[in-house]
Amino acid sequence: MSNPPANPPDRPERQTYEIRLRGHLDPRWATRLAVPNLTHESDGTTTLRAAGVDQAALHGLLQRVRDLGIALVSVIRVPSASDAPSNTDPTSQRNLK
Repeated sequence: MSNPPANPPDRPERQTYEIRLRGHLDPRWATRLAVPNLTHESDGTTTLRAAGVDQAALHGLLQRVRDLGIALVSVIRVPSASDAPSNTDPTSQRNLK
């Protein structure tokens, strides 16, 4: 008997993303964008964190940003703890001199 894959194709892995938007958005937009909070950055942008979302939810959030006419600056996936290379991983290239 075989085990099902850890992340079957019909159940994509959930990730955390940081989305940076141009300008300082009023905190009330957090509710409209369905995110817990907005962070105003010193460079005049707003960062929001979408935690535990799949690709469909990410695309939905980006559509809401677009529909509101908010300028998108960047989208990055925030690495999870499981993404960090293991110290026992032989493919990890570390020079400890």
